[in-house]
Order: sequence, then C-alpha cells, then structure tokens
Amino acid sequence: MLNEKIRFMKKSFRFKRLFNAIIVYLSYYISLLTKKAIYWGSPPVVMIEPTNICNLKCPLCPSGNGTLKRIKGYMGFDIFKKIIDDIEKTAFMVVLWNQGEPYLNNDFSKMVKYASDKGLFTLVSTNGNIDYNEEEVVNSGLDSMIVSLDGTTQETYNKYRVNGKLDKVIEGVRKIVAAKKKLNRTNPLLRWQFLVMKHNEHEIEKIKQLSKELEVDNLEFKSVQIYSKEDIDKYLPLNPKYRRYKVSGDNFELKFGIKNRCRRIWTNAVINWDGDVAICCFDKDGNFKVGNVMNSNLSKLWKNKNIMKVRNQILTDRKQISICRNCLEGVKIRIEETKV
Repeated sequence: MLNEKIRFMKKSFRFKRLFNAIIVYLSYYISLLTKKAIYWGSPPVVMIEPTNICNLKCPLCPSGNGTLKRIKGYMGFDIFKKIIDDIEKTAFMVVLWNQGEPYLNNDFSKMVKYASDKGLFTLVSTNGNIDYNEEEVVNSGLDSMIVSLDGTTQETYNKYRVNGKLDKVIEGVRKIVAAKKKLNRTNPLLRWQFLVMKHNEHEIEKIKQLSKELEVDNLEFKSVQIYSKEDIDKYLPLNPKYRRYKVSGDNFELKFGIKNRCRRIWTNAVINWDGDVAICCFDKDGNFKVGNVMNSNLSKLWKNKNIMKVRNQILTDRKQISICRNCLEGVKIRIEETKV
C-alpha cells in the first residue's frame, strides 16, 4: 500500500535506524549462507501485546476459544514506556497487538501517542467491537489500523466472530472516517481485513462494494489458518485460490513447504503484556523462554543464548520446531489487496 509506505518513511526514517536495519539483515543473510546463527544490531520491528484478553470468542483463536495457556492481563504503561525508551533509536515500527483486543487496555491510546511522539510508525489490528472515541484514535497519532470484518450480514459475520456485532464495527469505521475528515488528517490509514472462509467466500463482491461505501483506504483478503482435520471442511474455502494449504483427505500442509529460514526471528521481536519476550507471535503460550524486558533491555535479550539456540535449529531443521510447521514465514497470506 503506497500511502502507508510513504507515511512510514516520512515518519520513522532516521539514519541510525537505517544502519541498524542494515546490519540486522546482513547478519540474517550471512547466517543463511553459513548455516550458523549470528546476530548484529537490534530488532527494527517490535510487536507489543497490550493485552491477551479479548471480547470475542473466535473459534480458531487461542485467546477466543480458551486454549491460551498464558496468564491473562493488561500491560502497564510503565512497562510500555520502558520498551519504547529502549527501542526508539533502533526500531522503525511498533506492531500493537498479539493475542487479545488492544483497545481493551484503558491506556492504549496513551501508549500509541507515546510511541508515535517518538517517531515510531504505529500499527494496530482490532476486531472493531469497541466503543471508540474516534477523535482520540485520530489524535493519538496512530498510523495504520487493520479492522477485521469478515461478512456483510450479521449471520455470516457471527459464524466466526462469535459475540461480535457487525453494525458496531461498521459504525466505528464510519466514525473514524468522519473524524479524519473533521480533523483534516490522513491517519490512521484504514485497512479492512477480510478473512476468507467457507461460509463467507460468497460475499466477496458485496464486501468490495461495502468497502467503497465506508471509504476505507484498503481492502485485504486473507487466507484462514487452521489447526485440525475438523477445520478443513468447516472453515477452508471451496475455492483453492483462497487457501494457504494443500489438502489430501484429512491431512493438510502449507502449499509452499517449510524452508530452513525465518526472517522474523531476526527482525521482529515480540513482547507479551507482562514483559516476557517470545521468539515470535506463533509462540502463543511463551514456551520458549527468552527473558523479560523489566530485567534487561530488548537488544540483549534478542541475542541471548536461548534465542540463538532456536535460530540455529531453524537454519538446520526448522520442521523439528512444532510451532514452525503451521507458520506464515514464506507464505502469501494476503490473497488480494485493493486500494479503495
């Protein structure tokens, strides 16, 4: 999305950040060549989890379906502030979600503003079932907002977004669009994300029309991630174009296989609500212990022996790491993207 890329460069570009990103990527590519993990620099992108609590019960989400094993809670502003102060000279972007609905954290807009004022590009993904203060959202400095909306009728929408209200999401989008116009702002860039599933693939053309009516900036169709053989018939679209898997009977696997590489474990750090660092967003239960940002800075944690051990495993036999077998690394998850 061109407008987002332009905004990203204008807001977050700093020579020190660029130099850091260059050495991080250089260490990644040298590691691929030598099959031995090295790490220079600090992560240029940091995912921060404001909360792992959600107001919906989406059946394929561990937060929504109750299978998430981590203790639930909200990140305190003190932890968030320490993270931002720690990364502001080296990171370009903060991704403000992981598990849970970010706007359930009462300090969320305050968090966005603090990061934005430091020149960090801020990105959030929300289910939209929130009573937004739309002017607060715009004035927080939020750069990009992904709104998950997977249907044009309440019946279709509620089959996956359990407890969700379609009208509430649509009204929230309308309010933010109106607030942007009132305040003469282009931010946040609104990205409508439609998760394509068996029960909603017939609504794709209607979605395109509705997105124009709502005046969102971008419409993105994303393939659904499944976890069991029961999910195949229940959720996978009939049209293979909208699937990320090859299916044979009760078995399914990623279309493009699993290569011994993972850019994200070099470039994208993940910090959970309590300050614990995860190796990636697929380490949903925090099974790989890296450390906590309240006891050390992220740069040190992101190159300690625990995470370096995982990187070496990835470079030699990634399939042996269970969470990597259904990972998005190297998988095209956006099927179609349209500037509205």
